[in-house]
Amino acid sequence: MRLPRQFLLPSCLLLGMSTPAWSAPAQYTLDPVHTRVQFAIDHAGFSKAIGTVSGSTGTIVFDPDDWSTARVAVSIPIARVDLGDAKWNQATLARNLLDGERHPVATFVSTRIEPIDARRAIVHGDLTLRGETREVALQVVLNGLKRYPLPPFRRTVGFSATAALSRAEFGIDAWKSVIGDAVELRLEVEASRSRGGSDAGDDADAPDDVPDAEVPAADAPVEEAPAPPPTEPTP
Repeated sequence: MRLPRQFLLPSCLLLGMSTPAWSAPAQYTLDPVHTRVQFAIDHAGFSKAIGTVSGSTGTIVFDPDDWSTARVAVSIPIARVDLGDAKWNQATLARNLLDGERHPVATFVSTRIEPIDARRAIVHGDLTLRGETREVALQVVLNGLKRYPLPPFRRTVGFSATAALSRAEFGIDAWKSVIGDAVELRLEVEASRSRGGSDAGDDADAPDDVPDAEVPAADAPVEEAPAPPPTEPTP
């Protein structure tokens, strides 16, 4: 049966409207300030030495309706390792351990995603550290995907992740009597939607970027400028 012409356009619009708002993955850029890698490793059987690395950069492609399409590519500046003591940091970056001079950056690139449920997945990928590449599995939890509450109000996604690895597998085998082999990793990640991307899930009255204020006409009365919106303190 052929539809009358007057019904064709409304029918096409309805078909288009049936497409979910999150029908395609969006790309997010890592926020190096709010993304941090933490590691813990046995110290001579007395305690777990805890260190962090800040300043990671990279991208995440993510669709909350389909974790299997996610992709991750991250660079981690090993030279910024911090264990709370300058001499300890220097020793950790020495050639017989992390060898920060020759290998100042570690990378992680996802290879496959194993969804668990709506908020959890196992992200498998290749970790390159100290020139050695090994597969690592990250246990990932989605913390939130929403608009950031401060300017420029960009859509932001946040994850927590954990993993375990052997330092010896990456050729880091010095000081076996003092430094343990098992390394516990914890990652806290924030990423904002990359500029220029479209987001069908955004509200029409809540643009990603704050629009420029309209310039009043020359003969328009000058109004007192409103108080500026709150901004996050610079770390």
